[in-house]
Formats: sequence, C-alpha cells, structure tokens
Amino acid sequence: MFIRALAILLASAAVATPAASLAAQTTAPADNGKAAGTFITELSQRAYAVLRDKSNDKNEVRAQFRRLLKENFAVTDIGNRLIRRHVRTINKQQYQAYQAAFPDYVVDTYTDNLFEFADSELKVVRTVPRGTRGTIDVYARVTRNNGAQPIDSIWTVKKNQSGKYVVDNLTVAGVNLSLTQEADFTAYIQKNGFDALVQFMRDRKSA
Repeated sequence: MFIRALAILLASAAVATPAASLAAQTTAPADNGKAAGTFITELSQRAYAVLRDKSNDKNEVRAQFRRLLKENFAVTDIGNRLIRRHVRTINKQQYQAYQAAFPDYVVDTYTDNLFEFADSELKVVRTVPRGTRGTIDVYARVTRNNGAQPIDSIWTVKKNQSGKYVVDNLTVAGVNLSLTQEADFTAYIQKNGFDALVQFMRDRKSA
C-alpha cells in the first residue's frame, strides 16, 4: 500500500525544487514549518507541469520521476524502515541489492497511475513541527477536477545532511504507509525469502 500511495502522490510532490527556493528549504524550524509547506507546494506545482506536458511520453515521465524521487525523498531511510525486522538476518550484499532496487521499483511499478492524477491540485492546509529534531508534518489535500473524493495526507518532512528538505514518510486517510508496506514486505519475505523480494522488485523494472 505504501508503494502504491507513494507513487500516486508523487504526482503531487516528487519533483526537483528550483534553486530560487533553496533559501526557503534551509530556513530554521522557528518558522513553524512554513518553509516545509512551501517545499511541498512547489513540488506539487512542478510535478503537475511534468504530467501535463503533452510532449512527455510515459518513458520520459518515468525517467523524470525516478530521478526526482531520489532527489526529494529520504529513499534510503524509507527503504530501511520497510525491512528493519530483517536487517540482522541479511548480509551486506543483500542489503545493497535491496537499496539499489528500491527507488526504481517504486516508480516503475506505478508509473501509469501518475497520469490519472494530472488533473489534480494539492493544497497545503497546515504545518505542525514534530519533536525537537526539525521534523515537520505537512497536512495537505489533493483534489481532482473529476469530482472524486479528495485525498487527505500528511507529509512528514525533514532535512537531509545537506540541509535540504526531503519527504520521510506519508500518512494517507489516517494510515501510516510505512507501517503498512513494512507488513507487506515482511509477509513476502517470510513466505519467499529476502532474495526473492529483491528479485521481484527487479522484475518489475522489466515488466
């Protein structure tokens, strides 16, 4: 579920932030999360521009979102969270193979879904600082012009080592997507083994 929802919401947020907004990204948390909200708003605007550009075919969109996912999400941290119950039982090679496959798996599995959300709009409702480490919860609503039910979401945003805001988690309709996807991965690993999970992720790329 996390992977599907993440890919759908990429249509609202997985985009590169222009250099002009870098100052906003590095603003101290004393702004009560306003800069984090700006980060998500700008990401959504740029993402819709990609989806609505008629010159972009599916392969081009796939390539752009794969790159932008890596730039704007805490991909390694998210990937780690989904297999945290198994880290002690796998070796270095298995871990590296998993992390190498994870970003492409997210985008390649659900690229087609992104086009369904080209008519969407994302609006930041409020921002709420969480704890003392600079983490911000950005509450947002995605609405569609076709009258479909709005999607309420919480984007958990933090700064990476370079001081740039990145998305660390998503909660959609009250469901913590990391926890849900972790359960799905755990069930798959218990049934098929860790190497089978990695191979499954790789096979999605060539599907």
